[in-house]
Amino acid sequence: MNLLKSLAAVSSMTLISRILGFLRDAIVARTFGAGMATDAFFVAFKLPNLLRRIFAEGAFSQAFVPVLAQYKDQQDQQITCNFIAGIAGLLTLVLAAVTIAGTMVAPWIIYITAPGFADSTDKFLLASSLLRITFPYILLISLASLVGAILNTWNCFSVPAFAPVLLNISMIGFALLAAPYFTPPILALAWAVLAGGVAQLCWQLPYLKKIGMLVLPRLALRDAGVWRVLKLMVPAILGVSVSQISLVINTIFASFLVSGSVSWMYYADRLMEFPLGILGAALGTILLPSLAKNFSSGNHDAYSRQLDWGLRLVFLLALPSTVALGLLAKPLTVALFQYGKFSAFDAMMTQRALVAYSVGLMGLILVKVLAPGFYSRHDIKTPVKIAIITLIMTQVMNGIFIVPLRHAGLSLSIGLAACLNASLLYWQLRRQNIFYPQPGWMIFLCKLGAAVVVMSAVLATMIWLMPEWDVGNMTVRLLRLLMIVAAGAASYFMALLLLGFRIHDFYHEAA
Repeated sequence: MNLLKSLAAVSSMTLISRILGFLRDAIVARTFGAGMATDAFFVAFKLPNLLRRIFAEGAFSQAFVPVLAQYKDQQDQQITCNFIAGIAGLLTLVLAAVTIAGTMVAPWIIYITAPGFADSTDKFLLASSLLRITFPYILLISLASLVGAILNTWNCFSVPAFAPVLLNISMIGFALLAAPYFTPPILALAWAVLAGGVAQLCWQLPYLKKIGMLVLPRLALRDAGVWRVLKLMVPAILGVSVSQISLVINTIFASFLVSGSVSWMYYADRLMEFPLGILGAALGTILLPSLAKNFSSGNHDAYSRQLDWGLRLVFLLALPSTVALGLLAKPLTVALFQYGKFSAFDAMMTQRALVAYSVGLMGLILVKVLAPGFYSRHDIKTPVKIAIITLIMTQVMNGIFIVPLRHAGLSLSIGLAACLNASLLYWQLRRQNIFYPQPGWMIFLCKLGAAVVVMSAVLATMIWLMPEWDVGNMTVRLLRLLMIVAAGAASYFMALLLLGFRIHDFYHEAA
């Protein structure tokens, strides 16, 4: 299978999800604004998402996919099914226990992760109630992520990539139709999260049956493969936890800032996640199984060339995205969110956080490509050590930036720390002789730089010519925004074409 085609398939599904996600956030911003209720919901929603990233999409997939790839290539179907059943049983048991415990101690979790909420009794109680509703999402989405990891290993990338669309549809529907029937209305979003988790799991099961891997979970603690995954998960959990702990600490800092700070950072993060999900997460998804297969087969040259291919695609697509995100911060925040209860002040504060986040977008996307270079080799310890260094430096930068920049300082710390993380990962890949850059990087980067300059000039000119962004309804603003984005993208790729870039140069076959 051609990796570029796989990337296009995953990215297109992710694009649909992100567009619906923007629509969802615009509706949430218009309906609920940025204040006490939304701060409470975003904190309550962030915690199950955090645990999902630790147990499912983070540590679990990093440990599970390389082992599953070996089973798929070296064992028969029945042994592979037994391995999957044992993993599913253990994951279900652990996460069910975590879910029950989390719902029971929800107020304590809010007190620890957002202590600033304790100053407002209503805000604290609302966040606790929302967390009790959203916490079971971790079990549902983790099982959905398990199914998605299996499908990805069988080169079925589009189905799991489409699953997040269902969560966005659920939240849009509940916000528009169900919110008036809840007291307070924000409770509708919490129930939408739960419904979205069920939908994402059920959507993928028929495709799992189609490849013959739909099995009932069972406990198989004597299975050697299960223990291999557990052994890899211990350091992986630590590594992923470090990065997520950084986000929790930032939430703690933000909870002490002026009301709305958590929401401003959330909306800015959502905008930054657009290119990160379409490119970074998609590349990481398709690279991990393929790198694992090359490693298990001992094809180290193909392994290095795949990493080189991934890095070139990152620079080709993420570098202009980083520059454009900073230039379009105001048009994006005003056109997407400044309606109803979401004021011009809220848009301005979100814009500041977005500009700060954009500094680290390249680093965040590079990490998604560089980290699988270690995970696919069953090396979890190296990324863990780097993650710990990154966590320490993030907090140092928080202390430096939070006073002068407030919530934007927290966003800037995350971005700069991501760049540090990516730099250290690259250094270790080169130091351990895992990755050898292919010839032509200097010319490649010079051509990209020239194309980015052309794109920046076009974007800056069009922004200057446009009227104020708060003029017109949502449709008018979005059309203007799309016009600018299209012009910027067209100028960038036209410049690349004139400089000799061709799409077939980036074709690369999977292992």
